[in-house]
Amino acid sequence: MFTKKKSVLLFLLPGLAMLTLFYIAPFIGGIGYSLTDGSYKNEFVGLANYRALWQNSMFQLGLKNTMELSLICAPLLWVLSFLLAAALGAIKPFGGFFRSSVLMPYLTPSSAILLVWLVIFDYGGPVNRVLVSLGLERVMWLQSGALRLPVVLMFLWKNLGFCLVIFLAALQSIPEPLYEYAQLEGAGFFTRAFGITLPLILPSAFLVFVLAWINAFKIFKEVYFIAGAYPDYSVYTLQNYMNNMFGKLNYQDVTAAAYSFAAIVLVLFGVLFFAQRRAAHGLS
Repeated sequence: MFTKKKSVLLFLLPGLAMLTLFYIAPFIGGIGYSLTDGSYKNEFVGLANYRALWQNSMFQLGLKNTMELSLICAPLLWVLSFLLAAALGAIKPFGGFFRSSVLMPYLTPSSAILLVWLVIFDYGGPVNRVLVSLGLERVMWLQSGALRLPVVLMFLWKNLGFCLVIFLAALQSIPEPLYEYAQLEGAGFFTRAFGITLPLILPSAFLVFVLAWINAFKIFKEVYFIAGAYPDYSVYTLQNYMNNMFGKLNYQDVTAAAYSFAAIVLVLFGVLFFAQRRAAHGLS
């Protein structure tokens, strides 16, 4: 057994070495860099960079928008992917085509998705034409606070298929007689979905929510593609701030913002893991 474990370590060493060289070492080195003044002397200033950062109005705006967008996008993505997975599981004869098609947005290059989205939400695009036909005013979707809606929809359309596939894989482990018995008792779709399906796939559901929230924290990509480096204040994210500071060679602000955000994310996911363990314990 010991010999077998040593041979496994030999295979793991190259990967661990690259992980240490390109991820762990820069992560640790960046902490030290965030505590210096950035001058040629590279003097230690302690938490001064962090204090200045948290007093910066653009950092506060970016952090607020990032948290708000993640709190909108992650639950929406989780609920939609769960309901669609449950619906596709209920239409088995015709579910194969839909199960394959939902992954197409996830596999499509982001540049192609961007072109479609810019056309759809253009001032003279289909969305505004529908509004005009209903007697409403056109909306400047791409140059105003209304940009949040295209960004959220683009995020959902891009990431829905991946989360849905995870739910579908978890659904296959549920015994079919449970649904048959529930139908005999008169349980509807939502009763079966939230009374049988969700409790039995709780670990997978938690994984989907974590992945959805991680992707929601990276919504900067959608914002940057649609509105550039300096979007409307309603969608100016923390990653916009860090990207702009990096372009100005202000590496102290970049590293301080990155580690501040990392600490916030660790706390949030710690709370999520605690809640998941409590939920699993309550169901057992």
